[in-house]
Amino acid sequence: MNRIFRNGLLMLAAGAFAVSCADYNVTDDFKADPDPSFVEPYKDLGPVKSYIDREKYPNMALGATLKATDFNKQELSHAAAITNFDNVAFGTTLMSGAIVNEKGVMNFLDMMDLLDHVEEINANVHGSPIVANANQADGWLNTLTAPIEVSVDPIEDKTVDYTTMEEFTGTAKSGKPSIEKNYDDGQNALKIPKRARVYIVEGFDVDPLGEYTITFYAKVEKDESIICTFADNRIQEKGSDKKYTIKEGKWQKVVVEGRPAEEATEGYLMIEGNLNSVVYIQKVTVIHKPDNHRPQTAQEKRDTINYALNTWCDGLMKINEGRIKTFDLIDEAIDSKAELDNGMLDLKHSEDQIFWQDILGSENYAPVVSRVASSAFEKHGGNPAELKFFISETGLEDAKKLESLKYWIGVWDGNGAKIDGINAKLNLTYSEDAATQAASEASLNTLLDNLASTGKLIRLSNFDIKYQDASGANVAAKDITEAQRQNLANFYGYVIKQYMNKIPNDKQAGLCKTNMVDTSDPVGLWALDSKKDWVRTATYKAFCDALSGK
Repeated sequence: MNRIFRNGLLMLAAGAFAVSCADYNVTDDFKADPDPSFVEPYKDLGPVKSYIDREKYPNMALGATLKATDFNKQELSHAAAITNFDNVAFGTTLMSGAIVNEKGVMNFLDMMDLLDHVEEINANVHGSPIVANANQADGWLNTLTAPIEVSVDPIEDKTVDYTTMEEFTGTAKSGKPSIEKNYDDGQNALKIPKRARVYIVEGFDVDPLGEYTITFYAKVEKDESIICTFADNRIQEKGSDKKYTIKEGKWQKVVVEGRPAEEATEGYLMIEGNLNSVVYIQKVTVIHKPDNHRPQTAQEKRDTINYALNTWCDGLMKINEGRIKTFDLIDEAIDSKAELDNGMLDLKHSEDQIFWQDILGSENYAPVVSRVASSAFEKHGGNPAELKFFISETGLEDAKKLESLKYWIGVWDGNGAKIDGINAKLNLTYSEDAATQAASEASLNTLLDNLASTGKLIRLSNFDIKYQDASGANVAAKDITEAQRQNLANFYGYVIKQYMNKIPNDKQAGLCKTNMVDTSDPVGLWALDSKKDWVRTATYKAFCDALSGK
């Protein structure tokens, strides 16, 4: 690999200096020349992470979120993350939904590339959630928990013998069918005139999942084709009505195969389309093969999901080889409305999707996942003393939700789960309305106090703050003024300082920035100039000042 060290991203106030491969390396594709981060007015600032007092705040860490593919390109976002932050997170791109296909095949190519590079440069990664309700391998889980195929026998639903009937008592949508007596060898037959629409069998229940075979014998005076409808379902072939051809002169066996329409409540077979000839019908038989699947039992589903969990964790930790030591264990498990009898919010549940907690049981959810993931971590070379698991949750500024999370962590801890910390996803906005902003700051402080009271490691993620004017309208990155940007930067600094003051030093797991550079919102430590280059903002300086204690 050709190593190129760009003076911009590694410059301190004293000027450029050489660094080791462990600090930073890139490929020939790196594009940042000259590095726009180091223009006025903030060119003399060092990398953001260099301002943390590591003796006073030994566990404090700054994280940045990237996509695995962007990290592996080793271009500007990679350079900014590795130079300015202590660790990198990869959001949903390292979750099972992005890695495991519906057949259970796992594609770890991107993860393998990034972990090899992370190991080479001695970087750190905060692992994506091991299990969650969203961004899971739903296709695979649905396949694994699908009904089981069983042996079934065909069922005869109804037989109609027109050879012995004296009159037709069935249903005709059009035309006047009748019984033709002594039509053939002294036997009667149902006579269906031209252009009639007649039910030749009806009055039986339908199995919505059954496969039906209707057999009847027909005779015509001229070659004829008929069209069939079974239980509201028009029989089609290659996108058009299927035509059943009957040759003149002798009785012919006609076999119709079909399924009932989704909403059908009555079983019948209607024939029509005989434009050239009268059609005679004798015996009609309906049989069906019931759906040859049965739902998995609760125990079978539990065994299946345990297999899936073990398989996923084993594959993940085999690629990891102990290199990622900190993971979100479970992501956003708490419901926002459903309550337990004790008043706490329940976990999320679903009738349409496979949720791990629905199969493993709410109280055993985290214990089972942490046990399986821990075992796989150690099996594949990880040091269990270094492994840490966080419960990741959003909306914790709501006191009831946070109290409910504490309740569930207590239940899981009591059942043997390994839970080291809480990863609280922030949802912050700076407001020019003084009362609104004061309420936001008060809510933040309450959140931090409550998080500190858990005694767990505390990580704040989703650390992107939007900007609203006094009317409550969002201010876009392209429209924000210098004064507004400074207001925003001051709030970033406030959040950082409150976190470092309120969360005990030994419980600080750090802050994670979702976007390092502005999106449509002014959330970045860097803005984009007219050439799409990254330029440091007042937020960059606010991070440096707050982390240094100013």
